[in-house]
Amino acid sequence: MAQYIREHPALKYVFFGGKGGVGKTAMAGATAIWLAGQGRRTLLASTNPVHSLSGLLEQPVFGAPTPVTGVERLSAYEIDTRDTIERSKKEIREKIQWFLKFADISTKADDFVESATMNPAFEESAMFENMVDLMLKEEYDVYVFDTAPTANARRLLGMSKVYSLWVDKMLKSREEARTLREMLSFTKKKEEDPLLAYLLQFRQRIGQARERLTNSEKTAFFFVTLPEALPIAVITRFIGWFHDFGIPVGGVVVNMLLDREALGENTPEFVLNRIQMQDEHMKTIWEKFENSVRAIVPLFDQEVRGIEMLRQAGKVLFAEPA
Repeated sequence: MAQYIREHPALKYVFFGGKGGVGKTAMAGATAIWLAGQGRRTLLASTNPVHSLSGLLEQPVFGAPTPVTGVERLSAYEIDTRDTIERSKKEIREKIQWFLKFADISTKADDFVESATMNPAFEESAMFENMVDLMLKEEYDVYVFDTAPTANARRLLGMSKVYSLWVDKMLKSREEARTLREMLSFTKKKEEDPLLAYLLQFRQRIGQARERLTNSEKTAFFFVTLPEALPIAVITRFIGWFHDFGIPVGGVVVNMLLDREALGENTPEFVLNRIQMQDEHMKTIWEKFENSVRAIVPLFDQEVRGIEMLRQAGKVLFAEPA
């Protein structure tokens, strides 16, 4: 991991993902603390609807970037989508009201607004909006994102491409509709089209986000796995997808590996069996991800929680002397 950071001095957006329960939040927290210790103003942000940063850091960080007690240059933020959702509802209502008036339709806008915002993907879209806001403000030297389980992270980061395709089609439709309306109008005066202006602004914003997300010098997505079959299968499937979407994959972090050297003479058979199982899965990891394995983190004798344990995990993650 330390070598990867050195080889990418312009790295600004670091994402951690993987199957649920593999330790994404802990690895993101350890990385953020390590980066802050390197003198970089760092924001650790959660895009997981089920936040756990406050518990990890043992201090509330929900709703706004909050300085982390005991760590200079580090702030943390569990993103609250509620304000974004309400703001989006208001904007959608305004756009729909204008469109209905433009099309001489008497239906109330509220029915359309509720239909649009009740979609389960609406919160995901709001989370993406918040993430983009953070990225475009550029108030920090580096951003470390603790993402939702991989399938959700895939949709979240993939929205930049999906949005771009959607907006391009919408812009074409708006241009055609406006041109037709002007042809049929008795006056040559061109009407303002707030929906078209919104789409153009939105396309520019998404384009900026996409440029950042696909820039291999600025962005890296790290997959966290355990030496177990299911987490390995999950990231094997999704690494290819991230490559297809142009999102740079920084590599793989193996978490919670049992330490053979810590075993005594009377080690229970259950533990020996677990070690044998992990050995088999580590062979698979080396076969599949040999050149992409960035770190192997052991199973600690206590939960990785709180600043001191995160610092300890960070020393292992970045191969520093204990």
